[in-house]
Parts: sequence; structure tokens; C-alpha cells
Amino acid sequence: MKAKTVIVTGASTGIGKAIAQLFMEKGSNVVINSFSKERLQDAYEEFGSPENVVMVAGDIGKKEVGQQLIDTAISHFKRLDVLINNAGVFQPKPFLEVQEHDLDQFLSTNLKGTYFASQAAVRQMLKQGEGSIINIGTVLVDHAIANLPATAPISSKGAIHALTRQLAAEFGKNNIKINTIAPGIIRTPLQGKVGVEDADSLAGLHLLGRIGEPEEVAQAAWYLANSEFITGEILNVAGGHTVGHAI
Repeated sequence: MKAKTVIVTGASTGIGKAIAQLFMEKGSNVVINSFSKERLQDAYEEFGSPENVVMVAGDIGKKEVGQQLIDTAISHFKRLDVLINNAGVFQPKPFLEVQEHDLDQFLSTNLKGTYFASQAAVRQMLKQGEGSIINIGTVLVDHAIANLPATAPISSKGAIHALTRQLAAEFGKNNIKINTIAPGIIRTPLQGKVGVEDADSLAGLHLLGRIGEPEEVAQAAWYLANSEFITGEILNVAGGHTVGHAI
């Protein structure tokens, strides 16, 4: 495969970091993004400060940051092949306690970030005559958990699932593929942030009897990025979470 140019948002930790590292190791040119300049720099140095990786720090919820990512890919690597909309926030909160600012936060980072970065990417991909966009959703959109009240972030992720299918329909004729990966419980810093001290205690939610690893989501992203006949799909990477439970 020829070297592709890939943008990964939310690339300083967890799933995004694993995706960026896999594509980098496979020889792709990678533009990495994070809200935190310091964490982004740490990830870049951990990668070994490679020449085929460029950093763009900024809040993806701001439309201009999405455009900056595309401009950076073009200025450094002359094209954009894949946009991976990984950046997102998640925090459980009971429905009746959700305030307007809570909902705004999830809609801004999760939905607006994905929407406007994709808009900027599609403009470039139309010029090239091809491209691939991979969003990160969640299995919780289609498989709710009573003990995890998270209507605000899940609503924003549900919108991303819907956006995926609509964009696939609108731009299929232009050879632009749009898909979403819906992870199950993955071993990332997110569990600690939402108060789960032992992520492995959630293994029973998956038929495989374990939680997933960030590298396994990265492998799915690599697959979709190199697939020429898949679009509009929601790919569950969840160990059977949506099929049944091991408990």
C-alpha cells in the first residue's frame, strides 16, 4: 500500500494514541491532534519524534481547528487520505441532573468536532476523487446499560452514527467512504475518569469474557482505512457486547 496521509484526533491517549501509533508504524504520514499540547508532545516523543508525524494541538470542537488539521496535512504531505474522528468526551450523569452546559459540552466536542472536521476533509477529498472517514461511536447507542446513565454523551454519539450513514449516502458516488467503529469497554484512561477502578470487572459485558485493548480498535481502523468496498457501516469492536453477555 502506498503511504497514506492520516489525521487522528484525540491522539494523545487511549484509542487515538494506539491508532496513530499503528498507522505511523505501517508507514503512513500522520497528523495527530489533542486538546492538550503537553500530552500531545508527550505522545509524539513516546513515538520517537518521527518525521512522518506532525502535531496540531487544539479543541476539535472549534470549527477552525478541524480546518487547520486538513491544511496541515496538505502543507506537509500534499494530500489527505483518511480522517479518524476519535476525539471525544464521556461522563455518566443521571438524566434529571443533566444541565444545559453538560449537553453543550458533549455536542460540541463529540458531534461538532466530528461534523466540521469531516466537512473540511470532504472538501479536500472531493478534489482528490477519493478518501475515507472513520468515526468513533459506541455500542451503547444500540445497547444501553441501566446502571450507566449517560444520555448526554450517548445522544451525541448516536448523532455520529446517524451522520455516518447520511454522509455515506451523500458521497458514495464520489468514492468517499464513511464508517464508524463502535467500541465496547476498552482499557483506556476513560474508566478511571468515570470512577471505574477495575476496568476488568466489566469483562462480563462481553461474550469473550474480557475487555478490549486500544490496539484492537486500531486494527479495525486500519482495516476500514484500507477497505475499498465498505461504507455507511457501524463496526462493533466489542467482544460480542451487542449480542449477549458472559454473566
